[in-house]
Amino acid sequence: MLKEFQQHIQSKLPFLKDAKLLLAISGGVDSVVLAHVCHQSQLNVALAHCNFNLRGKESDADEEFVLQLAEDLDLEVFVESFDTEAYAEENKRSIQMAARELRYNWFVELGEQLEFDYVLTAHHADDNLETFLINFTRGTGLEGLTGIPEINGEFIRPLLPFSRIEIEVYAKAQKINWRDDSSNSSRKYLRNKLRHEVIPILKEINPSLLQSFQSTIENLQESQAIVEDSVNGFLEQAMDLSEETHAKFSIAEFKKKDHPKAYLFEVFKDYGFTEWNDVYNLLDAQPGKQVLSGQWRLIKDREFLLLSEIGQDDDKAVTIQTTDKHVTTPCGTLTFEAVETISETSKTSVYVDKSLLQFPLTLRRYQEGDVFYPLGMNGKKKLSKYFKDEKFSLLDKENTWLLCSGDAIIWVVGKRADNRFKVTENTKQILKIELK
Repeated sequence: MLKEFQQHIQSKLPFLKDAKLLLAISGGVDSVVLAHVCHQSQLNVALAHCNFNLRGKESDADEEFVLQLAEDLDLEVFVESFDTEAYAEENKRSIQMAARELRYNWFVELGEQLEFDYVLTAHHADDNLETFLINFTRGTGLEGLTGIPEINGEFIRPLLPFSRIEIEVYAKAQKINWRDDSSNSSRKYLRNKLRHEVIPILKEINPSLLQSFQSTIENLQESQAIVEDSVNGFLEQAMDLSEETHAKFSIAEFKKKDHPKAYLFEVFKDYGFTEWNDVYNLLDAQPGKQVLSGQWRLIKDREFLLLSEIGQDDDKAVTIQTTDKHVTTPCGTLTFEAVETISETSKTSVYVDKSLLQFPLTLRRYQEGDVFYPLGMNGKKKLSKYFKDEKFSLLDKENTWLLCSGDAIIWVVGKRADNRFKVTENTKQILKIELK
């Protein structure tokens, strides 16, 4: 196996030979063998061990084992202890998910702080098959069936070509000791059920299961690459990122496709949406209809779908005193400056007659029934009608702020000033208000 490992590094991962590597090690046979073959291959590795404190003395014994292994191999080692149960409860995660987040976050942090180039993990061919089956049973797109990537950013899995049996045979032949995790025998986790109950039956049906699976994975990965190329080309035509608060997608471009639902899935699959029929129905829905995921929302707006993050915006009104020169607000910094003359105006600045203002001023969100007197027009206009005439989307309305004097609107911030506060020949105090 050592020779095959070195050949695999030479042919597929040659950049590892000159890199500074952090090796994630649990004490189990997979990561221990990875540490040995990396050491024998003279790769520049240090060990990183997580103690999740989930198995009492057994967890502490794993830590002691890794410390001794590092000493035996003369390797640098880092150990971090986690209160995994508290983290899981606080962040509403399963224990397995909590442990995953904790270890990967720590690996990334450690890598950045100590300038490691890559993090090695000991995932192997059986892990790859288990992940495929988990995704398959839960429902997934093509990407979820392409297996564990050998290279994923800074994370590298150099043991993916090797089976669990190959790794254990090598460990026994080389008289390498390792630790057995008692939780791996528990059937309460889906991965363990597949490992101990389902996969043995599949291997009995097809003794060459892992080899056949690897061929299937390679075919699926090639198909996924074709899909990604097609979707990227589609997005060049369909997506508009000119807005700061959201992305726009042309509904017409989706409808041009023979399978618009498939394109909707590929474009929005990473944003937590699960009700794909509801997403598809947005194409012909009434404007304002929306579909929510945990953190994102997709909104039908005339000829577009708008994707925006569900934020925790502060809707609380901001009070502005007559002495304020710079005020930080949810929509930016407002500056107030007394000037002698009017310069060129823009959407981000207005000039008003200060004597007409009633301090303190208020910056607030739009409310149903709001009216103003648009500068340059006679009479008043409902803001809802102004929004409609200006073709504001739901998101545009939600992100609109109003600068008010008492109940009167001075400025639809960044959009339109109110005629009642304009500078005239009788104005003695000109106040420039600017949004930055």
